[in-house]
Amino acid sequence: MGLTAKIRTRDGWAVSHAVVTVADMTGTQVLRAEADAEGAVRDATELLPGAYTVIVTAVGYAPAASSAIVTASGRAEVGTVTLARQGGAELPPPGPWTIDPAHSSVAAVAQHLGISSVHGRFTEFGGTIEIAPDDVTKSRVEAVIRAASIDTGNGMRDTHLKSGDFLDVERHPEITYSSTGLTAAGSDRWRVHGELSMHGVVRPVDLDLAYLGTGADPWGGTRAAFRATAELHRDDFAMNYNQVLQAGIAAIGTTLKVELDIQAVQGHSLPQA
Repeated sequence: MGLTAKIRTRDGWAVSHAVVTVADMTGTQVLRAEADAEGAVRDATELLPGAYTVIVTAVGYAPAASSAIVTASGRAEVGTVTLARQGGAELPPPGPWTIDPAHSSVAAVAQHLGISSVHGRFTEFGGTIEIAPDDVTKSRVEAVIRAASIDTGNGMRDTHLKSGDFLDVERHPEITYSSTGLTAAGSDRWRVHGELSMHGVVRPVDLDLAYLGTGADPWGGTRAAFRATAELHRDDFAMNYNQVLQAGIAAIGTTLKVELDIQAVQGHSLPQA
């Protein structure tokens, strides 16, 4: 066999249908082969002994070049070639991903009495992620949160948060987020632009997103992990209730810090329990 190679992402996943071009030292192309669905290249063309340049390209990835020495056997074993996302920015393999609520968290932190923080989380939510194959900035995120699932560990406080003073869950049972764009902010960091609908008000909200990588799960699937943060102002969503104490300190801060830890499963659905 003349040429063998494996084409992988930074996380070790196959880059299917990458194109491998081999040129001799004069720059003349002597071989062109395409990787299979598993990212493997196997071409039987025998090459003359000598030094060659191997160039690997794939849609959405930056090209990679390496050297190869062909021995008297006529074989070139290139080994594993790692491709980086175009522009040096990484995201999971293209296609649909489904958020797994059982292994994700949607949390918020508010200041209390000016000296401490109240931590809350939503326990019922779901969503989808679509990684675009050609232009990763066209990837999309859609998420829905059940407003009544707010949990701060205090029943009286949770009841108040569900009331008309805050989330008004009877009139606005869902909180939704829909992305409108994506820009790179580093090798594995992104700025997600989108619109948040909460308490009957729609506002633009950006998420600072870190991609943590992908890996196999025990159910035979592939998972991707993300962490995202955002800062919201209650006044922007018509939640103006507050109680001012004798010292002039507001009982509840007007700023909310949102913290998202997300696991998504590759495909249109979650594995069956």
